[in-house]
Amino acid sequence: MIHSVVNQVSALNIDWRDLVDIVIMTILIYQLGLLLRGTRALQTLLGVLLVLLAYGMTAPERFLYMRTVHRVLGHVLFYAPFAIIILFQTTIRRALARLGRTSLLRLGYAEMTDRMLDEIVQAAVTLAARPTGALIVIEREQALPDQIDSGIQLDASISYDLLMNVFTPGSPMHDGAVIIGEGRVKAASCFLPVTTNPQLSHEYGSRHRAAVGLTEEYDSVVIVISEERGTIRGAVDGVLSGPLDRSSLRTFLRSHLGGRDAAHAGAATAASRTHAA
Repeated sequence: MIHSVVNQVSALNIDWRDLVDIVIMTILIYQLGLLLRGTRALQTLLGVLLVLLAYGMTAPERFLYMRTVHRVLGHVLFYAPFAIIILFQTTIRRALARLGRTSLLRLGYAEMTDRMLDEIVQAAVTLAARPTGALIVIEREQALPDQIDSGIQLDASISYDLLMNVFTPGSPMHDGAVIIGEGRVKAASCFLPVTTNPQLSHEYGSRHRAAVGLTEEYDSVVIVISEERGTIRGAVDGVLSGPLDRSSLRTFLRSHLGGRDAAHAGAATAASRTHAA
């Protein structure tokens, strides 16, 4: 039996290009499934597949041939690609951005120094203890010019005092996010895109939804402090972490911003991450 199977495989004349083709298609289908999982796009895709099935079942050569239904479904399928592009524009943009962030295409970004991390972590812990709501965005490869332009540009050194002054209740810059990049505080009071993910729990307010929304489209790392619960969470790639304390927050930042502790931190952080659903 094994000999016959080997002969059949040999008859297919598969070379290394075919194997590479199969592997690439498997990876693409798997990544597409991860991208669509738990989203409205998956439901829409299932609807399109049902229309395709109905179109095939009502064809002239089929038992369920229905002339009018078949013709109407044909017109629907003709315009379906244009509708899919419009409906899935956010998903497509997110997929292309994720492709651009693969390790093979990374151009690198400036790592955060220990001093910078200490200043950010200390500010976040202090704000959570008060509690005071805050959003701190840290850029990686992708810059955020549109978000920076929406706020007040600063170009200041990263410091505990500056972050505390920005997020002091009643401060002109308190409402909005601080954006950090290239080792500097670039802007404050910035507006972020809010996620439309229906799977995100209703317990999360506008700050958490803005953190998830930004990281769905950009590769930034976001720290969000809840004003109601006094908790600290991190967001990256559209995923919110569990509640973080001083130590786990530093671990979370190191695991996503690089540095000498990144390898150890990545393993420790994975246990605390929970999907936005």
